[in-house]
Amino acid sequence: MAAFGYYNEEKAPEFREGVRYFADKGTDIFFITLNKSDKDFSPSTLYEDYAINERLFHWQTQSRTTEGSNTAQRYIHHRRMGKRIALFVREYKKDNGYTSPFVYLGEAEYVRHEGDRPISFIWRLKEELPPMLVPVANKCIV
Repeated sequence: MAAFGYYNEEKAPEFREGVRYFADKGTDIFFITLNKSDKDFSPSTLYEDYAINERLFHWQTQSRTTEGSNTAQRYIHHRRMGKRIALFVREYKKDNGYTSPFVYLGEAEYVRHEGDRPISFIWRLKEELPPMLVPVANKCIV
């Protein structure tokens, strides 16, 4: 967030949502917690976010996002619009009582979507999933 001028020594705003759009940078950032627990997330925020394989990632929008919304259209048409999608992930919200850090997966490109409120997106990572995340991002990856 500091790289985008959102967070610095003078400015430390609260950030609760897992998505943030920086219009001046033309970038959407997704902060994804892979293993969500009922105590940390409400039923409406227990999104299904996981790696399909080392290059494809399934991600769900916030529960109020509709396919026709400006946000969803920006995700779907990001390449044509000259926008970027950046993914950050972590395994758990907390580890040993401390907030877990996010790992930058890099940029992703739209593949397809389905559904509404939330919308399920498939993203293609520009770089393969880091080996340390393969076992936690999807137990089915061999």
